[in-house]
Amino acid sequence: MPFMRRASHHELRTAFRALLDSDSCFHTASVFDPMSARIAADLGFEVGILGGSVASLQVLAAPDFALITLSEFVEQATRIGRVSRLPVIADADHGYGNALNVMRTVVELERAGIAALTIEDTLLPAQFGRKSTDLIPVEEGVGKIRAALEARVDPDLAIIARTNAGVLSTEEVIKRTKAYQAAGADGICMVGVVDFEHLEKIAEHLSIPLMLVTYGNPKLRDNERLARLGVRIVVNGHAAYFAAIKATYDCLREQRQVATGTELNATELTHKYTLPEDYIIWAEEFMNVKE
Repeated sequence: MPFMRRASHHELRTAFRALLDSDSCFHTASVFDPMSARIAADLGFEVGILGGSVASLQVLAAPDFALITLSEFVEQATRIGRVSRLPVIADADHGYGNALNVMRTVVELERAGIAALTIEDTLLPAQFGRKSTDLIPVEEGVGKIRAALEARVDPDLAIIARTNAGVLSTEEVIKRTKAYQAAGADGICMVGVVDFEHLEKIAEHLSIPLMLVTYGNPKLRDNERLARLGVRIVVNGHAAYFAAIKATYDCLREQRQVATGTELNATELTHKYTLPEDYIIWAEEFMNVKE
C-alpha cells in the first residue's frame, strides 16, 4: 500500500490474514513506536511486531522480567496502531494473567488496532528460584486460547498460540501445539526450534500457519524451505531497538565528550542501564520467603 495511505484496523487485519493464507514466508520488522512503524511500512515490510521485551525496555528501562503492565503495553500499542500502515503483531506474553485476564488483553489490544497477538504458555511472572521458561499445564494453555477467541470482536484479529520448543521434548511440543490447534488458534508460534529436522517433526502434525521466533538462527535461514513447512512469519529479533540504544549512547557521549576507555555494544549497554542486578537482589529479599 502507498506510504501514508490511511488504512482501517480491519483492513490491516485482513492484510495479515492474507499473509497467513499465502504460500510464502515473511520476516517481521521490530516496531516500537509510531516512527519505527512508519519507517517499516515505507521500507516495504509486510508485517511488524511489538515485542514485550522491547516495550519493557522502552516504557520502563527494565529487563524482561514480566514487569510491564497491560495498560502500559496497550498504551504503546495504541500509539503505533494510530499511525501504522502495516499490520502489527503484539507479543502479549501470557495474556497478563489467567484466562480471564487474557480476555481483557484481547479486548484492549483489539481496540488499540493490533492485527494479531501471541499468547504464550509460559509461567509468568517466574516464581523465585524457577526458570523463566517454566510452562503452565497444556489444559490451562488451551483455556487461554479459547478465552482469547471468545473475547475478540473482529474475527480477522488473529490469535496465535505460542510455546517454547526449546525446553520441551518433541513429543510434548507436538502434544501442546496440536491441542492449541484443536482449540481454534489461528496459528502456532514457537521459540527454540533448533533446525529444520526439529521443525519438520513438529510441522507434520499441524495444518495451521506457523510463526517462528528464530533470533537469526543460521540453521533456519532457508525461506523457501520454511514456507514449504507452513511457516508464514519469522521473527529474527529486535535489532532495530538495540541499535537505537547504541546510537543514543554514542550520540550523547560524543556531545558530552565522555571518554569511557572501552566500547560498549548494545547488549552491554542494555545490561548496564536496565539494572538487572538490582532486580535480582530485590527478588532475593522479597520473594525468597522463608517459613
